Amino acid sequence: MFDPSRRALLRSLAATPVAAALGSLPSISSAAAPEFSFKYGNNLPVTHPLNVRSQEAAARVFKESKGRLEIKIFPNNQLGGDTDMLSQVRNGGIEMFTPSALVIATLVPVAAINAVGFAFADYKQVWAAMDGKLGAHVRAGFEKVGLHGLERMWDNGFRQTTSSNRPITSAQDLSGLKIRVPVSPLSISMFKSLGSAPASLQFSEVYLALQTKVVDAQENPLAIIQTAKMYEVQKYCSLTNHIWDGYWFVVNGRAWKSLPPDLQKIMSDAFNDAGLKQREDIRALNDSLQNELKAKGLVFNATAPDTFRAALRQSGFYTEWRKKFGDEAWGLLEQSVGKLS
Repeated sequence: MFDPSRRALLRSLAATPVAAALGSLPSISSAAAPEFSFKYGNNLPVTHPLNVRSQEAAARVFKESKGRLEIKIFPNNQLGGDTDMLSQVRNGGIEMFTPSALVIATLVPVAAINAVGFAFADYKQVWAAMDGKLGAHVRAGFEKVGLHGLERMWDNGFRQTTSSNRPITSAQDLSGLKIRVPVSPLSISMFKSLGSAPASLQFSEVYLALQTKVVDAQENPLAIIQTAKMYEVQKYCSLTNHIWDGYWFVVNGRAWKSLPPDLQKIMSDAFNDAGLKQREDIRALNDSLQNELKAKGLVFNATAPDTFRAALRQSGFYTEWRKKFGDEAWGLLEQSVGKLS
């Protein structure tokens, strides 16, 4: 669970300069430079559990490798937006990146399969799929484009819908809504199938787009809504749970292969273990965030999930995406969630 000491750590990190919090690691030997130094970029604030747990993992890697492998963390879009960092991790400009599945799907389309609209009912189904055969199938796709994916996905949570002008209670309420979505064909397709007017924007552009009314709505997990302060520019939060999304820890393939086997194991173990802890952090955060966000002015409402799934079936959304993902990947998804199309 997300205990008081964890909250204290988040508060202390929030008050600490990023360079001090994430740019330094405990010294093993002041005389010896690291044999390998990896840069890791992400798009999340320093206080998000992904960055807190990543720093713990990086410190563990440095310690267990006896200073041979150093991982420097650059949070909060310091190295560019998602598209920029995805390009950098492919060409070796940075060694590590945690794209959402929706982001990396622009490069490896099957990676978006976990984001099929209203596919997962709960976390039991999510982890059965992503820690199992479906996740392995996706990681095999990463290898084909020169990336190595670590085994455990990190949680980004079920995505909820916020809006400045009206609550969303059923599929009909999405009709005509100008909503920001990630740069993802699947997200665009889903919201178009539900009658919305989706606009793809990088995450770094979302707050300003909402503030200036370029779009009226957006969709993200509660932890992102809270850490990105979207409650300042949104009024309603509808618990649509429309997709589950997570972060893949991807490593430049050449950089990964440059590590000797012992350092590969140290790094995999540290970040996979940290990922399991981050999942629990997000679960605990979600248990408390509704009340925190209500206190900041967001108005919450429940939804009718069956209306959304029915609308997607009627529009041919599931049939279309089964063809795009292929029968093998779709079959692996349905092994965990049941029949969709």
